[in-house]
Amino acid sequence: MIAREHLATAHAPDGQELRLYAHDRDFMILLKRDELMSTRMRGSEEALATETIARLGGRRALRLLIGGYGLGFTLRAALAALGQDARVTVTELVPEIVEWARGPMAALTAGCLDDPRVTLRIGDVAEAIVWDTAGWDAILLDVDNGPDGLVRPANDRLYSAAGLAAARRALRPGGILAVWSAAPDAGFTRRLKSAGFAVEETVVSARPNRKGPRHVIWFARPS
Repeated sequence: MIAREHLATAHAPDGQELRLYAHDRDFMILLKRDELMSTRMRGSEEALATETIARLGGRRALRLLIGGYGLGFTLRAALAALGQDARVTVTELVPEIVEWARGPMAALTAGCLDDPRVTLRIGDVAEAIVWDTAGWDAILLDVDNGPDGLVRPANDRLYSAAGLAAARRALRPGGILAVWSAAPDAGFTRRLKSAGFAVEETVVSARPNRKGPRHVIWFARPS
């Protein structure tokens, strides 16, 4: 049996400890005993990108904002689906996660952070949502376990009425706010609708082979 190897530790701004592990050919990031993300569970993170882009209907020169680099699955899937005229901004709150992407997980990262279409920002995606007055064709949020602030209570502001209103204002006409979650949340669906979004809630497989847990993605368009 191959033992799990602890590779590195980082801390979120509020002090929560994140630990990177390797197990055979897989990587995982844990918060306490909770597995936040793993290379075994990439299907829904990829779907966050591919299904959002498909819903944008072939627009050119798309501008995407991805909140949370994580293990990079959403970014890599987006780059594979987008044209060379697209631009993707990725925000990551914990700088060590980017260091891990360029270090022990460099083979997994596959150079995506150096793609000329990508801009990397270290910081809070809530600020990135509003800083660019040109607006976004899509805002993709996967910064926590869902709209419940498990990793960082401050993430709740993204999913509050004020946070959703800010996202709505930042979207270009016909744009999409896409939110990943490990589990359904009827209250969040209601908040999206109350914030003026038409909402499509989709259940997707966590794994590419369609086995294992099921995750949820909300696709929300200003109505």
